[in-house]
Amino acid sequence: MWMRRIGKVFLGLIVVVAAGAATVYAMSNSKLTKAYVVPSEPALAVANDSATIARGEHVARSIAKCTACHGANLGGNVVIDFAPIGHVFATNLTKGNGGVLASYDDATLERAIRHGIGHDGRNLILMPSGEFHNLSDADVTALIAYIRAQPNVDKTSSKSSVGPVIRVQWLQGKVIPIGAAEINHDEKHLAVSPTGISEQHGLYIAKNGCMGCHGAGLSGGPIPGAPPYWKPAANLTPTGLSRYSLGDFTRILQSGRRPDGSLLDSLMPIKATKLMTAEEVESVYRFLKTVPPKPYGNR
Repeated sequence: MWMRRIGKVFLGLIVVVAAGAATVYAMSNSKLTKAYVVPSEPALAVANDSATIARGEHVARSIAKCTACHGANLGGNVVIDFAPIGHVFATNLTKGNGGVLASYDDATLERAIRHGIGHDGRNLILMPSGEFHNLSDADVTALIAYIRAQPNVDKTSSKSSVGPVIRVQWLQGKVIPIGAAEINHDEKHLAVSPTGISEQHGLYIAKNGCMGCHGAGLSGGPIPGAPPYWKPAANLTPTGLSRYSLGDFTRILQSGRRPDGSLLDSLMPIKATKLMTAEEVESVYRFLKTVPPKPYGNR
């Protein structure tokens, strides 16, 4: 008799868990498939001269760090493959077999970069458009020119998917796996990016390349939605940065080593930061010195 009762309780728990999982899937899936209306914007004039392409390469490799996910040849890469989190493949951005570039004109490329919306109108999963929305018109056009100038790569893009942990955290408001959901699509864009050594230039770079991991407040901590094997991001506010001089900061970004010789975690994109110019590094350093000090981990 008692075995039968235990069996009924166990069966009831299974039913409850299954119903809960189905509800989470249905609610999160409705968000994943939601259509976003992007306001019409003036068409960007994309040049293909060498200077524009060179700037696009710098944006792709050093500032926006597109190559960190899509690969040095933009042929696509698996970024995350951890079932509870999901499977994320950064698309092949060339016109080679398996690439998607042939499906994008300049307007849809701009929409994908800045708004996180694909050529077919769907959301791009884990595309960091919440950051890239801040790119200036000049840098977006340069980036498009650079993408179009790359040789074809034959590599099939696997389909990205969102796992149960991300779905639950999304419904709880802890993580947003699609950039389109966190963007003010009506916001106006800068025509050109700041230049020279300035806090404004540093803010521009930080918005487009640092805040995704270190948080909007730059105090670091665990990266929302990241697999457990990704280490937390460092505190870049004066609380964490006070012991570093500009020289220390420059060496860290160029070599991936702290002043004591210890290595930064491999997740830190040193291949990108070592390509930053001296003006860019000093601008970021100056900007970071101005942000409000925060305890580690407040994002």
